[in-house]
Amino acid sequence: MLLLQALTITIDLLRVAFFGLAAATAVLAGLDWLVRTRRVPPFSPVARFVRSKVTPLFVPTERRLVRAGGNPQSAPWWTLAAVVVGGILVLTLLGFVRGQLAVALYRLEQGPSGLLMLALGLTFGFLNIALLWRVISTWVGVSPYSRWARWAYAATEWLLVPIRSILPPFGMFDLSPMVAYFLLSLVQSFVMRG
Repeated sequence: MLLLQALTITIDLLRVAFFGLAAATAVLAGLDWLVRTRRVPPFSPVARFVRSKVTPLFVPTERRLVRAGGNPQSAPWWTLAAVVVGGILVLTLLGFVRGQLAVALYRLEQGPSGLLMLALGLTFGFLNIALLWRVISTWVGVSPYSRWARWAYAATEWLLVPIRSILPPFGMFDLSPMVAYFLLSLVQSFVMRG
């Protein structure tokens, strides 16, 4: 219980911190963009300050952007996007951990049957995440043999092979992960009713 409260307080503090960081990054990105696009006179005190103190903050993003063939003037906005998306991901992950911890504590209070339900719930959750990761990895072109996707294929192939034998792919669309996700949801709702 104390751990859940500490996690909730941490999430609330991080939410404020990420919002402040995003707001500060937005202001600095706007200033840097104004100087880079020459909307502020290049030799003004503001431009000199921005070039000496603010622009170096965006150099790592700018390097990656230039290597990828992007426009270096948009580096501040990409940095802002990275801060916002990173904050959302961290807060979502911590919220997920808090929820899973609350469910685990609740199930552990129920004794052996709760422990069995906890194990089943974690198994279904893992399979759903593996199916989702497998679909996303095919969208972004990750090889099934890469270390990032191999675990998802190993965890779900046993489920998808029988579905594919009944439901072949429609052209370039493989609907078996969607059918497997639906079937897992049905089985989970039936098994976890207790």
